[in-house]
Amino acid sequence: MEKLMDLTIGKLAAKFGISRTTLLYYDRIGLLKPSGRSLAGYRLYNKTDVERLEQIRIYRSAGLSLSEIREALATAKSESLNILENRLKQLNRDIQALRRQQQEILRLIKKQDAWREVRHMTKEHWTDILRAAGFSEADMHRWHMEFERLAPESHQDFLESLNIPEDEIRAIREWSCTVSEDQ
Repeated sequence: MEKLMDLTIGKLAAKFGISRTTLLYYDRIGLLKPSGRSLAGYRLYNKTDVERLEQIRIYRSAGLSLSEIREALATAKSESLNILENRLKQLNRDIQALRRQQQEILRLIKKQDAWREVRHMTKEHWTDILRAAGFSEADMHRWHMEFERLAPESHQDFLESLNIPEDEIRAIREWSCTVSEDQ
C-alpha cells in the first residue's frame, strides 16, 4: 500500500480521477495546497490533504461553487450547514422552475402520449396507487393531513411534482387542514 505522504500531484490526480490541471488550479486559488514539496520541488500531499480533497469532491457533487466550498471548509460546521441549506433551497427553486417548464412544454406540444415519455407522476396515477394499496378517501385525507402538519413545504413540493395546478394545490392544502367526519 502506498504511503499517503508520498502522493505527488500525478498520483493524487489519478487516485481521484481528476486532472493534474484541476489540482494545480485548486492550489493556485488556495482551495487545496500541498502539505509539502519533494527535494526535486514536486508537490506532495499527505493524508489531511487527501481528506480535504475528498471533502471538496463531495461538495462539488452537491453542486457547490468553488468559492462556496472554500467558505464551507474554512468555517465552523454550523456555517457550512448554512451553505448547504442555501444550496438545497436553490435546488428546490430550480426544480420548481423545471417543473413549470415541463408543464409548459407538454401544454405546447399538446400530445397526451408525451406524458408517458417524461418520467413523472400524475395526481391520477398517485391516487390509483394509493387506492390499489387499500387507501380509502378517509385514509388519503389523513395522509394529506399528516403530510401538511409534519412537512408543509414538502407537501407543497410533492403536490407540485404531480403537476397539479396552483389553485387545486391550494384547495388540497386547505382540505388537508380540515378534520373529516370519519376521524
